[in-house]
Amino acid sequence: MQEQNFSDVNFLTVQEVAELMRVSKMTVYRMVHAGELPAVRFGRSYRVPQNAVEAILKSPVVEERGQGRRRDGAAGSAHTG
Repeated sequence: MQEQNFSDVNFLTVQEVAELMRVSKMTVYRMVHAGELPAVRFGRSYRVPQNAVEAILKSPVVEERGQGRRRDGAAGSAHTG
């Protein structure tokens, strides 16, 4: 297993990440639990590497989930039959 040097890594709290990304704390927790945002757990709280947040903010990709509502306002897929 490879050792990492964390002496030059700045960690942010979930609240700080939420403020930087202009999202709720719950959104940050969801991103951490989904593996979209790396984090380290310290006791009962999480800390996120600042460089990981910067990388996400610099990323030009916007992900579409396709789980939203159709244009006619109905949810889900149309089914005939």
